[in-house]
Amino acid sequence: MSKSIVSTKRLSKQFIYWLLEEDRREKQGPYRKEEPHRQHLWWQVMCLTGVDYFSTLGYQPGIAALAAGALSPLATLILVLLTLFGALPIYRRIAAESPHGEGSIAMLERLLSWWQGKLLVLCLLGFVATDFIITITLSAADATAHIIENPLTPDLFHDQTIAITLLLITLLSAVFLRGFREAIGIAVFLVAIYLLLNFIVISVGLYQILTHSTVIAQWQTALFARHSNPFVILGIAILLFPKLALGLSGFETGVTVMPLVKGSSSDIQEHPRGRIRNTRKLLTAAAVIMSFFLLTSSLITTLLIPAAEFASGGKANGRALAYLAHLYLGDGFGTIYDLSTISILWFAGASAMAGLLNIVPRYLPRYGMAPNWALLARPLVLVYTAIAFVVTIIFRANVEAQGGAYATGVLVLITSAAFAVTLSAHRRTEKQRTLLFATITLLFLYTTVVNIIERPEGIRIAGCFIGAIIFTSLISRVWRSTELRVEQIEFDDTARQFLAEKSQGEIRLIANRLNEGDVQEYFLKEKEVREDNHIPPNDPILFLEIMVSDASEFADVIKVKGVQVGDYCILRAESAAVPNAIAALLLYIRDQTGKIPHAYFGWVEGNPIQYLLRFILFGEGDIAVVTREVLRRAEKNSERRPGIHVGG
Repeated sequence: MSKSIVSTKRLSKQFIYWLLEEDRREKQGPYRKEEPHRQHLWWQVMCLTGVDYFSTLGYQPGIAALAAGALSPLATLILVLLTLFGALPIYRRIAAESPHGEGSIAMLERLLSWWQGKLLVLCLLGFVATDFIITITLSAADATAHIIENPLTPDLFHDQTIAITLLLITLLSAVFLRGFREAIGIAVFLVAIYLLLNFIVISVGLYQILTHSTVIAQWQTALFARHSNPFVILGIAILLFPKLALGLSGFETGVTVMPLVKGSSSDIQEHPRGRIRNTRKLLTAAAVIMSFFLLTSSLITTLLIPAAEFASGGKANGRALAYLAHLYLGDGFGTIYDLSTISILWFAGASAMAGLLNIVPRYLPRYGMAPNWALLARPLVLVYTAIAFVVTIIFRANVEAQGGAYATGVLVLITSAAFAVTLSAHRRTEKQRTLLFATITLLFLYTTVVNIIERPEGIRIAGCFIGAIIFTSLISRVWRSTELRVEQIEFDDTARQFLAEKSQGEIRLIANRLNEGDVQEYFLKEKEVREDNHIPPNDPILFLEIMVSDASEFADVIKVKGVQVGDYCILRAESAAVPNAIAALLLYIRDQTGKIPHAYFGWVEGNPIQYLLRFILFGEGDIAVVTREVLRRAEKNSERRPGIHVGG
């Protein structure tokens, strides 16, 4: 073998080791066991969410003007009202019901059990992926627009939009591959500078409007050019405002970062009132600040920038406020504004990447719908980066073209959050709140449907993500179905006593499907198994009964309860999958007693494909065969493997 081949193999092994070299902390459900976080004041954490929320000012005003024209300020006003009186109440409620950062997806998962809950989560994850991936690509594309349109940028960069955008995404990926941790300090600095610069630009813009009354007259002329009836204009604005839905981003992130919010010393783990109160302050402050900037930025950009400059190739395309910064405050201030915008947009991509790295390990591995390496950050970073590359190339790094996909992801998440809150209020028989939240849900549903009809590319991308997630998830679930799938086994005192009594000789367990649960049932089952397997009449036996709890779950904690019926001793438990639970119990008994246990089953008759589907969907099927396969995979040494006997 040549040295080059040996060197290549060595480098390949080193790369794989580096890729998988990470703390394998298992994310058990959405903060089922909350990880320790360094906590901060609520306004500092608001800046962390703000790098995603506030950074949309980089492109939102331009997209709004392009979508609604002269009606942009009115449509934005409707959006602001929906933000303050729709999205904000919804997420203030979510903060109270998911104080450990679970968010609306986990609420729906809890409210909707079995497979329908899992399927809904998978679909919502598709929209989450759409939201976060497009955040990365859209933010990078808009940062590129600010780089290219800056007067100090050399001309040779003007035709390199895609290349520069891909470079920014690559740099983002490199940071996460090296090891990124949440950086509150950076977020506070970026947001403070960015909002200050935006406030200066907006103040100058409002001054220009007040001192040049002709721009107001020109706007009024454009506003009433087609319709003179104010109610008709308002109706058109209501129809147009869904196109501006980019301004609603950031709420889901606000509740996701709740574990970082500092509460009060009297907080308890189950219901930290101080953290909830401060998170509500965070959400309210962010919504009010963003509403102010959305409304004022929409007004000045619509009145002061010629409509042609918003179109593709125009100087205000994707950078309306930056255009005004250069126009009224000079290229020096404009360049500082561009650098601030580029920084916060790039950091918004970092926020989205961090969100993706948090979402997948919370759900898919726990569902058995992702391989174990999905718990690790570096492989996921490479996957997300590749997807971001593809999306950037497909959309040719165009900001406006990606707006529909981004808005679709944001709106579906907010609509699902509104539905979760409505469902929660209904189950708590809160009639007035149920009606209120149902009304808000319908408003967001309308907004989502209109956005999808107007800009169907968003639902197409989300559909691709959903299809890919569901397909790979099902493949992974089937592939991992013969793992042990048990997190922990707990025996009660009676079960331990039974095991101690029956472990003096051979340990024999008879698998039984519970029916009547009377003495006659166990007598007949014992008689059948002893005759079929030639078990001596004096050898002690234990009955083992596993009832299916929720077959859609993948791994769970098995709590074994000892039950006595007449002279028969039964170990009874619940699990998501019967064969996997039996295999795990047999290995546990072997390790506890030091003896190889034997399990006895009866033959089943029927179509093997049907039994396979029953096992995957309902946790049962051909139990003996699957139990043996689970044991074979879990214990490679056949001499230490519990015995499986099938009679009949």
